[in-house]
Amino acid sequence: MTKTQEHDPPPFHRCGCPTCRKQADGAVAREHQALNYLVACSDERSRRLVLGFLAQQQGRGGIARLARITGVDRNTIARGRRELLQGDPAPTGRVRQPGAGRKRVEANVPGC
Repeated sequence: MTKTQEHDPPPFHRCGCPTCRKQADGAVAREHQALNYLVACSDERSRRLVLGFLAQQQGRGGIARLARITGVDRNTIARGRRELLQGDPAPTGRVRQPGAGRKRVEANVPGC
């Protein structure tokens, strides 16, 4: 890894909304870039909760707007909004539910 690669920011979604395409250096584009950077640096649950909160604050159309800006699926944002409204307690040391994620290599390849 070269020194320039060590200090590069993590890759994140680039907003393709009409405002960002017209004025790539405008205030709205900078706001969308900051939001996408925040989303890229968050774990799965934090991402859902932050986007769910922002969608709630924006009111009608908030989920669709945030999905367009961030590239996160609408269902994920809606799930975060539901989790906020239900008041689910913070997980203890886990981000995913038990059984979620990839299967272990030993389960797929017998004899490993």
